[in-house]
Amino acid sequence: MNRPPLHHSPLPRIQGLFKRIVDLEPLADEIPIGILILDTNRRVVMVNRALQALTGFSGHEAANIPCYHFLRSKICVTRCPVIKMTDISEALCFENDIINRDRQMIPVRTTIAPLKSRDGELSGFIETIEDMRPLRNMDAIINQAYRFANIIGKSPQMEKIFQILPVIAQSNSSVLITGETGTGKDLVAEAIHQASDRAKGTFIKVNCGALPETLLESELFGHKKGAFTGAAENKPGRFRLAHNGTLFLTEIGDLPLSLQVKLLTFLDDKVVYPLGSTKGFQADVRVIAATHRNLEQMVRQGSFRSDLLFRLNVVRIHLPPLREREADIRLLVDHFFNTLTSQFRKNIEGISSKALEILKQYPYPGNVRELRNIMEYAVNFCQNGQIQPAQLPAYMTESNDLLSLPYIQENLESQPVENEKNNKYFKHIDPGQTWEDIEKKMIIDALIKVRGSRGKASELLGWARSTLWRKMKQYQIDKK
Repeated sequence: MNRPPLHHSPLPRIQGLFKRIVDLEPLADEIPIGILILDTNRRVVMVNRALQALTGFSGHEAANIPCYHFLRSKICVTRCPVIKMTDISEALCFENDIINRDRQMIPVRTTIAPLKSRDGELSGFIETIEDMRPLRNMDAIINQAYRFANIIGKSPQMEKIFQILPVIAQSNSSVLITGETGTGKDLVAEAIHQASDRAKGTFIKVNCGALPETLLESELFGHKKGAFTGAAENKPGRFRLAHNGTLFLTEIGDLPLSLQVKLLTFLDDKVVYPLGSTKGFQADVRVIAATHRNLEQMVRQGSFRSDLLFRLNVVRIHLPPLREREADIRLLVDHFFNTLTSQFRKNIEGISSKALEILKQYPYPGNVRELRNIMEYAVNFCQNGQIQPAQLPAYMTESNDLLSLPYIQENLESQPVENEKNNKYFKHIDPGQTWEDIEKKMIIDALIKVRGSRGKASELLGWARSTLWRKMKQYQIDKK
């Protein structure tokens, strides 16, 4: 196809495809994706109607000008892919952005391919440019369905929590949130407050393990001037500040026994007695507590009051660890990637398949908080292109620390597991062995064979990764 400049040329035509000659431009205008044809000097030859609408420039305005003056993309200046294209190059697809006539930045997906003559010589280039805004808006709508306030998840465990949170929010009952460190207990507490009738009131958070007992009592209940040395003025305390709102007591398991009594008294009669005062005041406060500790076990040990546990445990929400929420890992990775790249203004195209596989296989002892920190690390260290395994924290990509465990080191030279069914364990069973002994050996042998990869070991054993992780915790295989 030979075409002189747009402003004084006849319509370009297609020959040989149909019985009759077909005009190219009307045909291209019917395609709803932007089409751009360039000559070998990267100057605009043709722009279809969809791309004219997207950029705001007419075909005549775009004719003969360099591509980078028309699309005005960052990639045009820094690493234009057309420069390196030859007649033997394959089509290239990537995501970037363009700036339209109104100086708006528009995210697009671009596909570029060389155009060759019948003789096989390079004659120009064709680009298709797809507006990504509708797809991103759809992603936002889909993601909205997988969240409650700032909590994100689509696993069955999280869906159940999302269903009960609006109901819990409408009551004034005390709530106890349990779960490992980093599972999002703070987010759940704040979400309950924001969805409740108390949302216009204050949300006060107190870490019960962050202050010594004397200061914590004053911080929670307040004090009168002169109540103790250094009390130079009255202090209202967090209960008074949270009046008509919510008081969130995180790490409630660290609350000293003497303050547990005082908190129990408040939960019973809703009256707060500041230090140094014999006169209390009514406080309309909803109490939400959270802990990563086993409070029932603490009750048996005598370090936590059973009556306080009963009063706090009116409504209980348990947040599962991230290793048991496999369906949520990719969702959270994408959420943190989009949030952090926008926050740090990084032009990163995405996450490589190898890096993503590492992220999916990692057990996350620090849960969602650790995943966010990992993604922040990766986004900071990735300068362009995709996040690769090298941009992940070293402890995720170095040889698995399971290989340093003594009972694995001793058996590294031993025979691997024979097959997925582990038949050998049932051929020669020691009468003194329990099923736990056999199962532990199965796990260790599987880990030896795959050199410590939990993901591959779970596949070898025919278990879910969460099952393997739980049994490793049970048999203390995860500890040195």
